[in-house]
Amino acid sequence: MREALIVWGGWSGHEPEAGAHIVAGMLRKHGFETYIENTTEAFADPAIADMSLIVPIITMSKIEKEEVENLTAAVRGGVGLAGYHGCMCDTFRESVEYQFMCGGQWVAHPGNIIDYRVDITRPDDPIMKGLSGFNYRSEQYYMHVDPSNEVLATTTFSGEHAPWTKGVVMPVVWKRRHDAGRVFYSSLGHVVAEFEVPEMRTILERGLLWAAR
Repeated sequence: MREALIVWGGWSGHEPEAGAHIVAGMLRKHGFETYIENTTEAFADPAIADMSLIVPIITMSKIEKEEVENLTAAVRGGVGLAGYHGCMCDTFRESVEYQFMCGGQWVAHPGNIIDYRVDITRPDDPIMKGLSGFNYRSEQYYMHVDPSNEVLATTTFSGEHAPWTKGVVMPVVWKRRHDAGRVFYSSLGHVVAEFEVPEMRTILERGLLWAAR
């Protein structure tokens, strides 16, 4: 049986505990044994190297050196990493080693909660199969991203809330490799109510499964 570790914490506005239980339910449906923790100390356990998947659901927190070293070593060794929104890519702002693994870091969401468009750039990819572009209401993430990411969906900034961003095409969903490990990320999902949006939920669920060893 495949095993997944879900670690939640940090800023409460992203509803991390509720999100952890939703993600656990998604994975259990596919036969995973899931473990939910709420401390970064879980990342220091050598046993995570035997997991199929790790899902961080943590925002604006800190991680100790031995924790991030063990986590990144596990992913380099083949453990999958997957997550969403600031719960994965605004998790440890001070840890460049963690950001290097994830492939991106949040920097702004001009206008806060707004209506925007998500465009599918890789309709041929299994994660995006059968999906087309869709309208979305949430934070439109402006991110610093790794050019080696394989981008599956993007959004285009109108410049209404930050004029210098007008016309910028920003990745929304990507996947990548971190040595032997698969890494998946979607910037959708500010609060757990967004799991009710079919496209958001489908993309994340497929991404979790793609990333898992």
